[in-house]
Amino acid sequence: MPEASTGPQATSGHDVIRAALVVAALGVVFGDIGTSPIYTMQTVFNPADPHPVPVSANNVFGVASLVFWSVMLIVTLTYVTLAMRLSNEGEGGIMALITLLRRGSTGGRGRTVAALTGAGLFGAALFLGDSMITPAISVLSAVEGLKVIEPSAENLVIPITVVIIVLLFAVQRRGTATVGRLFGPVMILWFVTIGLCGAAGIARRPEILRALSPTYAIGFLANHLHIAFFALAAIVLAVTGAEALYADMGHFGRRVITRGWLTLVLPACALSYLGQAALILAEPDAISSPFFLLAPDWARAPLVVLATAATVIASQAVITGAFSVSAQAARLGYLPRLRIMHTSASTIGQIYVPWINWLLMVSVLTLIFAFRSSTALAFAFGMAVITTITITTLLFFYLARVRSGTPLWLVVPGAAVLLSIDLLFVGANLTKLVHGAWLPLLIGVTAFTVMSTWQRGRTVVTSQRDRAEGHLRSFIDDLHSGRLAHTRVPGTSIFLNRNKRTTPLALRANVRHNRVLHHQVLIMSVETLPVPYVSDDRRIEVDGLGHAQDGIVHVTVRFGYLQRPNIPNVVSLLKATQSEGPVQVDNASYFLSKVEVSVGSAPTMARWRKHLFVATSHITADAAEQFALPGDRTITIGSQIEI
Repeated sequence: MPEASTGPQATSGHDVIRAALVVAALGVVFGDIGTSPIYTMQTVFNPADPHPVPVSANNVFGVASLVFWSVMLIVTLTYVTLAMRLSNEGEGGIMALITLLRRGSTGGRGRTVAALTGAGLFGAALFLGDSMITPAISVLSAVEGLKVIEPSAENLVIPITVVIIVLLFAVQRRGTATVGRLFGPVMILWFVTIGLCGAAGIARRPEILRALSPTYAIGFLANHLHIAFFALAAIVLAVTGAEALYADMGHFGRRVITRGWLTLVLPACALSYLGQAALILAEPDAISSPFFLLAPDWARAPLVVLATAATVIASQAVITGAFSVSAQAARLGYLPRLRIMHTSASTIGQIYVPWINWLLMVSVLTLIFAFRSSTALAFAFGMAVITTITITTLLFFYLARVRSGTPLWLVVPGAAVLLSIDLLFVGANLTKLVHGAWLPLLIGVTAFTVMSTWQRGRTVVTSQRDRAEGHLRSFIDDLHSGRLAHTRVPGTSIFLNRNKRTTPLALRANVRHNRVLHHQVLIMSVETLPVPYVSDDRRIEVDGLGHAQDGIVHVTVRFGYLQRPNIPNVVSLLKATQSEGPVQVDNASYFLSKVEVSVGSAPTMARWRKHLFVATSHITADAAEQFALPGDRTITIGSQIEI
């Protein structure tokens, strides 16, 4: 057999794969931040803003410089250079940072970690709010370009936007990689186009390139703080999508995202912002729509079509990020077990979460009908983004110190500078509180309440369930000694259980109330490993629990994340595990332990939180469906637990 090639051909093959991944990432990760030029400069100088920025040469230079350096400091430095160095088994985003925090929660840092975990959970909740607002504002802003071409088309904006949003969420089940391959070439065209339009604008007033100097940003803040401070509430729109870059890291990896950002996305966005600023210098009336007016008359209609496609892709970035955040939240115990579909054999982070998908669609459509314009939504948009960014920055520097051992002389100045910048943006967005900034905070508080309530309620239920289940080996010892009276009946029973430590409630109830036990008893626990596939020879691990001769064993079953846990197929792999002979697959009975949670009088949580926990429990994925159990041979035995 010839050896694998390690020469130029192999190198070329790796380069092709990396290039393909960058193209796919362009179609998934960068849409949100890459479409910010459509509405950022327009919002800054919008005369309808409660705190408008007057058009003057000094203000235009100052705004352009602030936009550029905000992108450089928050996106390039905070996220691409720093935050993306931290991951949880390749996954990024604020939930990954929470996971890393919880691993280091021992010792005297417990209270600090608890406080930071709470802040991180609130940041994750705000990101879910961002995932609702981004599709609404992005697609609306692009479709509103029709008004630049034909003002009478205004009545078509809402219907067209609604159709686009519904179609976008309908294709999510096809998977991130498929969507990325479809959208990637479109985004390449998008970034090339906005870069060329920006370059054309700069050519008209090349002096705008002086805004690349940070002195203009600093001078604008120092000498015109009464204007610059309020402008920050709109300038923050230039960094929307930064958290999505990080949350989507599990889909493509840090290297691919960094390459795409530095080689194409950042240069194109910078050219567009500077080009729009140059246009406003030359034609102050262009503040009504500087992005679309940068293009020549003949190119505006195609640009509206391209912008619409790009904003659909922008929505894709936060949708996939929301899938990642919700899946990580479920694994950490902040949400119920959700139905998660893995869509890639090569990347564990590429997932589709149906329940989150349809929740987002309904929320986005509600926002579109409620606000009806991108301008109205813009006032609400920045608050969710910058608050999440601030929390991410805080968590990163803490973890950089306690996990990576970064010296204090480096951590403290770095954190002070970047957090000061973030907090300045937060303060500016607070001035928009009554103008719409309350919306993401309301969404964030609601999501935070649900997640924190579920985590607390789950802790209470798990504690009570562990006591009700009791120790598995002690239960088996009681069966063996005859202390638990029972009659053995022919056949095989399979009890699914959470772990190897406690007794399945269904097994305990069957013995205590029915006084029967099958000749073959399999107690099964399912593990999902961070690999796409697990071969059959590694699938099963059998433990006789000290009394295998009694026909009672524990079976650990392992699946890859792309494999659907099909328990009947696993049972067929089992050979004779005890003296009674091979497992009778066709006649085996499957037992599930179902816990019905009800509101009780115990002082575990506030009464309203107990009701919220019970309501949230109804979205838990069905275990029988998840494990492909045959409906005619599956018995669910319930148990009541009061919280």
